[in-house]
Amino acid sequence: MSVAASDRDGRIAVPDDLDAIASTGAEDHSGIDSAAVDRIWVAAQHWYAAGMHPAIQVCLRRDGRVILDRAIGHAWGNGPSDPSDAEKVPVRTDTPFCVYSTAKAITTTVAHMLVERGHFSLDDRVCEYLPSYTSHGKDRTTIRHVMTHSAGIPFATGPRPDLKRMDDSEYAREMLGRMKPVYPPGMLHMYHGVTWGPLMREIISAATGRNIRDILNDEILAPLNFRWTNYGVAPQDVPLVAPSHVTGKPLPAPIAKAFKTAVGGTPQQIIPFSNTPQFLTSVIPSSSTVSNANELSRFAEILCRGGELDGVRVMSAETLRAATTQCRRLRPDIATGLMPMRWGTGYMLGSKHFGPFGRDAAGAFGHTGLTDIAMWADPDRALSVAVVSSGKPGGHREAKRYPQLLDRINAEIPRI
Repeated sequence: MSVAASDRDGRIAVPDDLDAIASTGAEDHSGIDSAAVDRIWVAAQHWYAAGMHPAIQVCLRRDGRVILDRAIGHAWGNGPSDPSDAEKVPVRTDTPFCVYSTAKAITTTVAHMLVERGHFSLDDRVCEYLPSYTSHGKDRTTIRHVMTHSAGIPFATGPRPDLKRMDDSEYAREMLGRMKPVYPPGMLHMYHGVTWGPLMREIISAATGRNIRDILNDEILAPLNFRWTNYGVAPQDVPLVAPSHVTGKPLPAPIAKAFKTAVGGTPQQIIPFSNTPQFLTSVIPSSSTVSNANELSRFAEILCRGGELDGVRVMSAETLRAATTQCRRLRPDIATGLMPMRWGTGYMLGSKHFGPFGRDAAGAFGHTGLTDIAMWADPDRALSVAVVSSGKPGGHREAKRYPQLLDRINAEIPRI
């Protein structure tokens, strides 16, 4: 095993034999050029060799068939701060990780399902469900404003929240009620990285009388036999969740400050906390989903097929079509790479040129996660994709290797 660089730039030790640390699930290459699949995997290996991610998983479904399901690296023992003699456990295709904001695509799906079933309307005011959400003009905020990241609270204002009370609904509603918008609801569209989840959780709880974790399990995950992919895990499953790692050089001070404002902390603060049992058992519909690339790709398959999978109808094709129609363009924001972005009602949308799901993906939709994580459906290609990585890199010369993988996926899988 060779060291990619000194410990100072936060890289992992990259083994000389990449095949020795790779895992492959069941794949079906009928109807697809296997050479194209291999080229995609070569791009994933090239990304891994940059030394910024201890583990990477990639899973692609085409027309419902798994055409690529592979993992490379180590789930445990090869983080940049792990001792050289630490036990190194190779990653598997079914190893679970926290997938951060890809949770928002899952929560968005649950929300549209509940709207279709009549539990609430997107144009209902939030205060109809959360009566304390009225101060500082917030009484004008609609659920649509929340879903489209235009509620005016892109970051938390007011007293610093007590993280030990993350799952306390009464406390969460009190803190949300105190927040002062930084712009009037509906005025701008800025990514609500950390406030979106508690708001959606409490709206859904108040409207249905049920915990969103139970709704997701009972209506989608259990009928489709998912093992993971809910918000957090049971306490006994925490040791099974592979950790995330801060990698690369620290962000420059001005960018680190902006990042902290946007998502509630620096990577050096957020990532260690996200590995704790407290976070990994929490219900945070914006960021605490635990899954793997195979299961995320299968969840994306629900969306790729118009809202139904294996006899389980989650929402109608008409509802999904409305949810994935562009309604806003996101203002460039530190939390989304300082790039403009097309947005549906809760889902990130792809684009022809730059986008969260690579080039030439104007018909794709889904969500990304911190950092270099994405799940998306591309009905134009009958393609459902998930990419999961465990490194959270700061600036590094090889930053383009991740989007190069996404571009390669789109280049190799033709439209149908």
